[in-house]
Parts: sequence; structure tokens; C-alpha cells
Amino acid sequence: MSSNQQPNSSNSDDTTSDQNENALNSNSTDLNNETTKLLEEVDKFKNDYLYLKAEFENYKRHSIKERSELLKYGAERFIKDLLGVLDNFERAMQMKVTPENFQTFVKGIDLTASELKGLLTKHAVIEIPSEGKPFDPNIHEALSAEPTDKLPPGYVVKVFQKPYKFQEKIIRPGQVIVAMATSKNSEPN
Repeated sequence: MSSNQQPNSSNSDDTTSDQNENALNSNSTDLNNETTKLLEEVDKFKNDYLYLKAEFENYKRHSIKERSELLKYGAERFIKDLLGVLDNFERAMQMKVTPENFQTFVKGIDLTASELKGLLTKHAVIEIPSEGKPFDPNIHEALSAEPTDKLPPGYVVKVFQKPYKFQEKIIRPGQVIVAMATSKNSEPN
């Protein structure tokens, strides 16, 4: 019986070995399939990355070009509008002024000045009212101080150069004279 058991034992070992080998082959095939899938995903992600990188480079290049053109041609609309005012001013300068047409000349200059102020307002350049207002060092440059009773100390008495802002930024500070308290003369003894 022991000889009968050996062949059975050998068959059993062969069967177990075959099963282990089949399991290893199956696991190996599963690993190969999983590896292939992962490599395909890596390739997909790599291609997506390269595509996005190229898109971003194109976006950067386009943004730089757009910014450059904006700096180069950004004032074009303003300049076109300004040329109309310049034309009116040149026509006024070509006019021969006589006593008979002086009032018309002055009226034409006033209209041209109004047109220029309107143009500045249209393009968000706004004069900041200053005379009679408190002195603000963010808006004004004090040229001097003048004693006066007309305004409290620290207020703007005179404006030599008007302050302007573009959007919310001060583009030119005003040059002003600031009020200071008058010194009261001492009463005579």
C-alpha cells in the first residue's frame, strides 16, 4: 500500500505544482495587464501634461504680445479724439484776429477749451477741485503759505496748477498756496 500511496502522493504534488504554476501564470498575466494599463495611463497623463504645457506657453506668449500692443497702441483712441481738438485749435490760430471778429475768436477758443475738457473727462481724466478746500499733501504741493482771514488755516487759497487724476490715481498734483492764520497786530501801549 505504501507503493500505491507514493504515486498518489506524486500525482498530488504534480497537481499542486501545476495549480501553483497556473496561479503564478494567472497572477503574472494579471500583473502584466495591470502594468500595461498603468503604463497606458502614464502615457495619457504625460500627453495631457505636454498638451497643457504647450497651451500655457501659447497663452503666455499671447499675453505678452497683447500687453506689448496695449502699451504701444493703448493711447490710440485718446489720440484720435485729441486730434479733433488740435484741428479746431489750429483753425483758430490761422484766423486773423481783428477788432470786429475778436469776440468770435474768444468764443471759438472757449469752445475748443470746453471740447478739450470734455475729452479728458471722457477718458477718465478728472480735475480735482482745490480752491477753498483743505490742503491734502496727497493731492497738493504747497508753494507757499499766505496769511488770510477769508479761509481757515490749512485751506487752499490759490491754485497755480490744477491737480488731475486718471481713474483713481493722481497723475498730477496741484501747486497751491495754503492759508495761514493772520498775525494780529499788538495793541499800542
